[in-house]
Amino acid sequence: MSRIGQKPIDIPAGVEVRVDGRVAFAKGAKGELKVDLPEGIDVSVEGSQVTVTRSSDHREQKSLHGLIRSLIANAVEGVTKGFEKQLEINGVGFRASVQGQTLNMSVGLSSPVIYTVKDGLSLAVNDSGTVITVSGADKQMVGDAAARIRGFRPAEPYKGKGVQYKGERIRRKVGKTVA
Repeated sequence: MSRIGQKPIDIPAGVEVRVDGRVAFAKGAKGELKVDLPEGIDVSVEGSQVTVTRSSDHREQKSLHGLIRSLIANAVEGVTKGFEKQLEINGVGFRASVQGQTLNMSVGLSSPVIYTVKDGLSLAVNDSGTVITVSGADKQMVGDAAARIRGFRPAEPYKGKGVQYKGERIRRKVGKTVA
C-alpha cells in the first residue's frame, strides 16, 4: 500500500478543489491549477479533505497512487502560498536585471543572456543584481525555469563562478600546481 497515497489532503480556507471527469482543479488566491488523472486513479472531495484511491494493486497503479496525491497536494499548496526558488550569481561583473517577464544576465559570455519566463511566473532581482527569485503557483514550472536559468552558466568547480541555487554547495577542485 502506498503510504503517501493513503494520506488525505486538507483543503485550507479560500481554496476550492473540484474534479471534472479525469481532471482535478485547485483554485485559490494565487490562481488555478489542474492535474490530469490517469485511468484507475480516482479523486473524491469530501468536506475539507481530498482523498485519492486506486482501482487495483498492479505495480503501475501503486506508483501512480502516491504521485497523483503529491501532485494534487502541491497544486493546493501552490494556489495558497506559492513556490519560489532563489539563484545566486557569483563572479566579477556577473549580474542580472529584470524588465517585466524578461531576465537579462551578464555572466561572462560574449553577449548578454536573455530569458523570458512563461505566464504564471514572476521574476525578481535584488538591488545588487546577484540574487534572482523565481516564484509562481506551479511547482514544476518554478523548478523548470530556475533550472533553465542556472543552465546558462552553472557554477564551475575551480573558482565557483556562475549561477547556483541559494544554499547549493559547489564541490571545489584543486587547480594546477606549479612545478
